[in-house]
Amino acid sequence: MSWMVYGANGYTGRLVATSAAKRGQRPVLAGRDVRKVADVAVPLGLEYRTFDLHDPAAVDAALDGIDAVAHCAGPFSATSAPMVDGCLRSGTHYLDITGEIDVFEAVLARHEQARNAGVTLLPGAGFDVVPTDCLAALVAAELPTATWLDLAFHARGGISAGTMKSAWEGMALGGRARIDGELRTVPVGWRRRDVPFPSARRRAVSLPWGDVSTAHRSTGIGTITTFAHLPGLDRIGPTTAGLGPKLFGGALAQRLGKAAIEKLVRGPDERRRAGSGVEVFAEAGDAAGGQVSAALTGPNTYDFTADSVLHAVAELQAGAAPAGAHTPSTAFGSDFVRKLHGIRVIEPSRR
Repeated sequence: MSWMVYGANGYTGRLVATSAAKRGQRPVLAGRDVRKVADVAVPLGLEYRTFDLHDPAAVDAALDGIDAVAHCAGPFSATSAPMVDGCLRSGTHYLDITGEIDVFEAVLARHEQARNAGVTLLPGAGFDVVPTDCLAALVAAELPTATWLDLAFHARGGISAGTMKSAWEGMALGGRARIDGELRTVPVGWRRRDVPFPSARRRAVSLPWGDVSTAHRSTGIGTITTFAHLPGLDRIGPTTAGLGPKLFGGALAQRLGKAAIEKLVRGPDERRRAGSGVEVFAEAGDAAGGQVSAALTGPNTYDFTADSVLHAVAELQAGAAPAGAHTPSTAFGSDFVRKLHGIRVIEPSRR
């Protein structure tokens, strides 16, 4: 069986391809730029293909004989839909590493199409949103009456250009939260809380994260807020964040910002990744005052993502996920995160 990494010349795509080759796997590498893709594929001894996602005939030809695609070319707001279209036409399983809320909503809305095609669609198969989604499902199972859910992470180790460009787009949209079952726009930093991460209690600030889409799908919980503890983020308040759409929303600001990011931002090297990690916390509560929390620790988010993608591809090729559009936990169960390298789960506790 054959699978593909599309966007293999990007930071995360290259990491996925390299990790696969080290494990003796031989994915087909792909992207738009023949030179850039070849620069990755040839040293690894891997087959490569080049095609533009906006050419449906080229997509269909490139997906011939491919069982699953690991789609790593963002921003996914521009690239996800045409790849999903191609996968549905060709009967190819799809996974990506997006963290973009509207992309989750769009892909998950194609559940019936995917079921009819016998295809699994799995957006967010990396750090966005595997650990948070699996913890959300874990605490929800312990408290089936939960009406609210807080999810938080503390990540160290730097950021890639692709992630930064997606974040640049997100700043133009403002914050998002799930409130009483509905996705609503809120200011970034509209909520703050102290989070008991495994290493220490830290102040975290609300920000838009994919789980306001996926965790609702996974758990049915109606009110979901996502938080992060990141350097400088605690200085962002609703007033400051409210400037985001004005400052970042224009086409010129988006174009210039992404060009600068492409030129200046480089993802963390292997040494920096090895010296950093991530912590995730989940807490659910119900109307009667019951609360359940759980947490986990893991490796650097990019190493986590590469490992998670490879495990997810293996599960898809083995037929472990049902057809349809899924979150990580609805595809593979909340224990999927436990299969990944370097993960330590702090089991749910009640208070």
